[in-house]
Amino acid sequence: MDEPMTEFHFKLMALTYRLRDLFSPRKNILKEAGIKPGLRVLDYGCGPGSYIMTLAELLGTTGRIYALDIHPLAVQAVQGIARKHNLTNVETILSDCDTGLPDASIDAVLLYDTLHTLDDPITVLKELHRVLKPGAILSLSDHHMKEEGIVPKVTSSTLFTVSAKGNKAYAFSKV
Repeated sequence: MDEPMTEFHFKLMALTYRLRDLFSPRKNILKEAGIKPGLRVLDYGCGPGSYIMTLAELLGTTGRIYALDIHPLAVQAVQGIARKHNLTNVETILSDCDTGLPDASIDAVLLYDTLHTLDDPITVLKELHRVLKPGAILSLSDHHMKEEGIVPKVTSSTLFTVSAKGNKAYAFSKV
């Protein structure tokens, strides 16, 4: 399916995200996504873990974070963040699609800056649909794409419908 980027490109991306986070805190987009204590959240395409600390703060000790990425360096980065900050509610998943999570077990999926990289977005959307609970949210943002590309790509699968358009992300609900 999708191939992980080179180590050089991954490290460059991680540096770029650190700079981005100085000017645009991740808390803003996560609050828009309705992240609150106790939820089970899948960060699909977690990259270097830009959202992990803020997610952990918002979810509290009763919430759970599943961080999935195709790149082994991404999984290692998130594991390092979890170890460094003693986050016991973070689980990493190395995969190009399959989450390995039970059906209807996730309250929110974060799909940030990932949609444009997917070779087979429908297969990924089917997996996300499978793991989301009824009434759960797929929060999606991809600065590489415009609304005219994002919305049809997600809704044409007939698995999701747009439920809200925020300042930072779109919210999709299961159909």
